[in-house]
This record gives sequence, structure tokens and C-alpha cells, in this order.
Amino acid sequence: MVEPVQFTLSARDIPRTWYNLAADLPDLAAPRHPATGRAVTPDDLLPIVPAEIARQELTLDREVEIPEPVRQVYARWRPSPLVRARGLERALDTPARIYYKYEGVSPTGSHKPNTAVAQAYFNKQAGITKLATETGAGQWGSSLALAGALFGLDVSVYMVRVSFDQKPYRQLLMQTYGARCVSSPSRETETGRSILARDPDSPGSLGIAASEAMEIAAQDPSTNYACGSVLNHVLLHQTVIGQEAIIQFGLADDYPDVVIGCAGGGSNLGGLSFPFLGEQLRGGRPVRVVAAEPASCPSMTQGTLAYDFGDTAGFTPLLRMHTLGHGFIPPPLHAGGLRYHGMAPLVSEAVAQGLIDPVAVAQSACFAAGVRFARTEGIVPAPESCHAVEAAIREALWCKEEGIGRTILFGLSGHGHFDLPAYAEYFAGTLRDEEFDLSRMYAALAGLPDV
Repeated sequence: MVEPVQFTLSARDIPRTWYNLAADLPDLAAPRHPATGRAVTPDDLLPIVPAEIARQELTLDREVEIPEPVRQVYARWRPSPLVRARGLERALDTPARIYYKYEGVSPTGSHKPNTAVAQAYFNKQAGITKLATETGAGQWGSSLALAGALFGLDVSVYMVRVSFDQKPYRQLLMQTYGARCVSSPSRETETGRSILARDPDSPGSLGIAASEAMEIAAQDPSTNYACGSVLNHVLLHQTVIGQEAIIQFGLADDYPDVVIGCAGGGSNLGGLSFPFLGEQLRGGRPVRVVAAEPASCPSMTQGTLAYDFGDTAGFTPLLRMHTLGHGFIPPPLHAGGLRYHGMAPLVSEAVAQGLIDPVAVAQSACFAAGVRFARTEGIVPAPESCHAVEAAIREALWCKEEGIGRTILFGLSGHGHFDLPAYAEYFAGTLRDEEFDLSRMYAALAGLPDV
């Protein structure tokens, strides 16, 4: 008898609404206008995003309707599979039941198109013709490039310099979809030029790249800014992941005790875990949510919860989030999508309320876990996803020590086909665990805005 491995749904099961955790989180702090300190309104956001995105960013509605044209594009790869990791279970000799929600089936190989398609659609409806954005490892940039191609929008992507150099095939993927990819910091913006004047060899950061993209958007009325993580509307769009997973666990006749996601800005983690947390907050079954972040960029486990800018130059509203300081430049690491100074406000508040447990994991341990997963499950995980794999393996081994058969769900947010040079470093023994410099964090935190 063949053991069930995949739990799949049909296109009719694609969610019709996005779920908004903000409706169920009490005492959520509003974003603040940096000049006045007052709560931000949708009108404040209109210079760089369309009205519907501005509304979604601030709404407290529990459900937000997914337009049918967006669902139609989702149907090209959604619903994504829920998979029982039986090979990994056997290799670990654990009583735990391990599942993963696999987002690598999307055209760009990650979860990022879930929000890229939505943002491109709303901008197209608003008459915008160009989008500017930042990207770390390139998963978000390539996803927005795809969405731009589908909806006829020109896309410019400012890619963090260290990842630009590490991942040339991500650049080529963006180019194939018709987007322009620029190494950040660049000489195209005042932000980039000022950074390079101070440090010509700057490795860049997501905060710097975001500042460059927002600067471009603010100067051109035909261009809007699109964000790949952190902001409420981005996490909102990603909740199709967790909503599908809840239905799929019904097919498996199971339910997770632990939900794990990698976390840099928070979109993958929120997309998977928020629907489960919503069920819990409304009286349903409790889950323990684990956020796995890089040990060299630990915003939740080492940073402070405060109002800060989401970008380096200070163009964004002030967001109450776990932060290392908007001027903090994280050390280079291959999980470029997790190399960000702050954490999404919704995730940060969930951590503060004890709903999410953050853990920091080292780069070498993550790649060891990724290799173990590849050799037992057949999928090479993206470096970002390796953080979730490592955290899931830890949980499964604790189950083995305790003799308890918990159900573990983790997000396999993308495949690592464009990241094989990083695996080559791991096999060659040259992959380093970059040290987290507390003094640099304290220096950056000294520049927090006074709210």
C-alpha cells in the first residue's frame, strides 16, 4: 500500500479572500508619520502606492476579497502542495509527523508571486505603468518581474550588491521577464550615491535598496513602489498559503502542533502561520509558531521593539517593529532574502504577545539541514528555506528525545536551484558563519527616531 505523501487541492479551492491578522490582534500600534508623529492615513501613502494597496495596508477588516483576475493567475500554480516528509522522518528516526507547504512550484520558484501578482494588478488598475522595487536574493525581484510581464508594467529592481554578485542567474531571470536589474547601492539615486561616497565597497542592504526604489517612485508620477515583505498588505496577500494548508490538513486528518517559517521581513512566516494564529485567537486549536531568523541578522532575538524606518534613508512611515536600526548593514550571507534590519510590524507584535517564538540559526547549520533534506526528500531548498528546515529538524529531534509524536509544519518557501554556488561553498568547507556585531547594532539603534 502506498503511503499518502501529497495532499493536494484543485483550483476551486484557491481562497477567495486574504486573511488579515490585524483584525484579531489587540493593541496593534499604528504606523506613524515621521514629520508629525500622527497615525498614518491612506492618503499619506498615495504618492508611491495605489489607493487599494494603501487601504489594505491600514485596514482592520478580517477578510479582504481577492480579485478574480488575481485568482486566475494564482491558478497557474496554486493551490501549492502540502507534503508529508516521510523520508526525513525515517532518517531522523523521530515519532514526529513532519509536513511542509511547498511554494517552490510557482513560476519563479518561491512564495513571492502571491503578492507580486496582486500588487501588479492593483497598480495596473490604477493606471500606473512602471514599478520600482528592491530585492535581496532576487526571489522577490524575479517575481515582480514576472507580474510586470503578465500585466504590462515596466519593472526596475534594485538588487542588494552582495546578492547581485552571488546570484547572476536571478538577474538573468528578471531580464528574461523584461525587468531591469541594478546593483544597489547604485549611482542612479541620491541615496545610492551618498552611500557609495561613504563606502565605495558597501555590500548593500535591503534597507538601502528599498530607499533607492522609493526615491525613484517618488520622483516619477508614472512609477509606484512595490514591496516584497514587511508591510501589512504584503503579509495579507501571502495568507493564501496558510489558508490552503488548513484545508489540506483536513485531508490528512491531522493538525500542526508546531508551525515554522524562515523570517527576514516576515512575509513567508506570516503567510503560513497567520491563518493558524487567527484560528487560535478566535477560540480554535492552539499552535506554537517558530520564526527562524539568521544568527548574523537577528532582529527578533537581539534587536529592540521600537518605532523605526523600514528603509535606510528614512522615506517610509515609522513602523513599530523589532529592529537592529535602519542604519544597520548586516554582514553578507547567502540567504539574502533574510538580510534585513527589521521585522514586519504584525510579526513583531505577535512576538511581543507571545504568539511567535523566534530562534536564531547559523548559516552552516542551515546548509547542513538543507543537504539532509535534499537527500531524503529530493528538493534542494533555498538558503532562506534552509532556516526553516533546520528549525524543523530540531523540533523533530526534541520529539525523539521526549518520545512525543508532535505534528510539525514548516514552510518550504522556495527551491535553491539558483543558489547552488552557495552549496558549493558549503561542500568546499569555505562557507563561513558571519559574526553578529553587537557594537554595530548599538550604534545603529542610537539613530532610532524619537517617537
